Amino acid sequence: MKIFLTGGTGFVGSRFIEQAQAAGHALVAQRRPGASARRPLERQPRWVDRALDGDFRDELAGCEALVHFAAHTPNPPYAPLDECLYWNVVASTRLLQQAAAAGIRNIVVAGSCFEYGAAADGQEFVHPATESRPSLSYPVSKAAATTSFLGLARQLGLRLQVLRIFQVYGEGEAATRFWPSLRAAALAGKDFSMSAGLQVRDFIGVDEVARQFLRTVEENAAQPGRPRLRNVGTGKGQSLLEFARHWWQEWGATGSLRPGELGLRAGESTRLVANVSDIHVA
Repeated sequence: MKIFLTGGTGFVGSRFIEQAQAAGHALVAQRRPGASARRPLERQPRWVDRALDGDFRDELAGCEALVHFAAHTPNPPYAPLDECLYWNVVASTRLLQQAAAAGIRNIVVAGSCFEYGAAADGQEFVHPATESRPSLSYPVSKAAATTSFLGLARQLGLRLQVLRIFQVYGEGEAATRFWPSLRAAALAGKDFSMSAGLQVRDFIGVDEVARQFLRTVEENAAQPGRPRLRNVGTGKGQSLLEFARHWWQEWGATGSLRPGELGLRAGESTRLVANVSDIHVA
């Protein structure tokens, strides 16, 4: 299969490239000019060095699927809402329209569990049919993008699937995020300050996330004009402190974990665990 991919230099996108190429697929991968992959690739895809709001009609021609990972400021501090809306909604919707015009019907988009926002509060396992009630700029823009993509898929008869990723971690993750920050402190023999760590999350390794995206695009199970939403997680909750203690021990850290020294981020949910059993046809 010939796949057009956005966000190929990113955390999950670079893993997807490795797995898709190992499975025999041909990849045309968009990247921002000057960007490089988070991890070295044994084999390079056909790179397209162009901003997401560019014209990709020539490169989309002949492709059979679109996998869209690219996102604007997915890690705090988030960009202002107008920036997030432009890149995550306007530019991304334009890309999907170009793909549809090129005859591509198999489209898989990376969503975010943070789209659920306050609507996830009180849910033991967040169902993919849960409404979106986010309050911060990046999650708001991702929820708006999902609404735009679903409407476009219904209008144009696309076989669209939106996969909302839960707490992904692993090699190549942005250095400011929790797992790499924890690892850096552990390997340096330093103490690690964190919140009380009572937040419960659905932690999933990046390789498994990439595998689920590849399987989704290969199976192409959505019906034309009936887009599907599902969660990408393990369906198992673990507190942040339990997660930290596991890896602290795994790395043989000599410093100390110092829970309770930091507060929670604004708008942070106490529990966010995926319902991975159900698929919502939107």
